[in-house]
Amino acid sequence: MTIAEILAVFAAGLGAGAINTLVGSGTLITFPTLVAFGYAPVTATISNAIGLVAGGVSGTWGYRRELSGQWEQLKWQMPASFCGALVGCWLLLHLPESVFEAVVPILMVAALLLVVAQPRIQRWVVARTGFDIRAVADERSDHHRLPMTPVRITAMLTATFLIGIYGGYFTAAQGIMLIAALGIIVPDDMQRMNAVKNLLSLIVNVVAAVTYTITAFDRISWAAAGLIAAGSLIGGVLGARYGRRLSPTALRSIIVVVGLIGLVRLLFS
Repeated sequence: MTIAEILAVFAAGLGAGAINTLVGSGTLITFPTLVAFGYAPVTATISNAIGLVAGGVSGTWGYRRELSGQWEQLKWQMPASFCGALVGCWLLLHLPESVFEAVVPILMVAALLLVVAQPRIQRWVVARTGFDIRAVADERSDHHRLPMTPVRITAMLTATFLIGIYGGYFTAAQGIMLIAALGIIVPDDMQRMNAVKNLLSLIVNVVAAVTYTITAFDRISWAAAGLIAAGSLIGGVLGARYGRRLSPTALRSIIVVVGLIGLVRLLFS
């Protein structure tokens, strides 16, 4: 790797770590960057998943306070994310690489559309509850206005499992999908839902990283994974500490521009 490539991959990891902590979809920065430098799509996905674990750890730790009171819900969701990620990893490793190369542009377009629609999703979540749930947050309660009925638990488990499959196969925008699902099934304060999103996304990435290290060691670019890890670790800390002050529009614009560059590179390479 040239000095310019090293700096670019590290910067992509830094941005992805911060963006994943805040809204998700940081993969739409790191994945296109790796593809633009000539990495095969599957190698880029595997190396990216391993690298982003570090940012997931720092981002989840930064949001640990918002996880308080949510373990009754998470005890159901964490195993669902774990199992879904295993299925997604299995699909990536066993389906022909040509399938991934054909599907990933569609997934990238869908992810980019979700990034653009994310403000609408947030407004819809608030409107659906009939009030701004952030105004009634109480750290002494579990925050949920809706009872955790068997039907709601089943819906939550199913959504989390399916998003885990997607995340294990191709990680981009799984965080936005989780926020949307949580807002529909168990609406809560946006920052608390973001904390849950960070933890579940971290579980998916850890499962993917361990699986790929064991079964696809020779397909990993450890240089790229290491640079993304170093950048995302710092980015996760910065995202948790300062990210709420940044313009969401600016973050989404960066994601969309870099994602479109990677999409063009995939389609015409």
